[in-house]
Amino acid sequence: MPKNYWEYKKLSEMSQSEWEQLCDGCAKCCLHKLEDEDTGELYGTNVVCQYLDQETCQCNDYINRSVLVPDCITLTSQNLDQVYFMPSSCSYRLLAEGKPLPKWHPLVTGNKESTHDSGNSVRDKVISELEVDDLMHHLTGEWE
Repeated sequence: MPKNYWEYKKLSEMSQSEWEQLCDGCAKCCLHKLEDEDTGELYGTNVVCQYLDQETCQCNDYINRSVLVPDCITLTSQNLDQVYFMPSSCSYRLLAEGKPLPKWHPLVTGNKESTHDSGNSVRDKVISELEVDDLMHHLTGEWE
């Protein structure tokens, strides 16, 4: 893969492999969020999809995720502007907004664990939706 390709390629120009490598592995997109019906504001929780491996922060069935969880969005360069619930630290969102990747991103550090080591992933901070009766009891605040 070309060095620092994300600095000169548009998201729409990236190969599938380059696109997938942009994911920092934080798994914040797997967090359940609640939307205030009146204001449209999003609120985060500490609850993740049942298919998330909480140690690796990877989906246990990535290929079938959209079938298993119909609300799971397959992010593309074509729908990125419509996916307003991606976290502010999301690499795809940052690049779409013309911002650089964070210094802890694995593509920048060369270390696949750097997202976790820097505390920027959900590792050790979440519980599975299978353990939750009411998401309202797991609110963490306004979504970033």
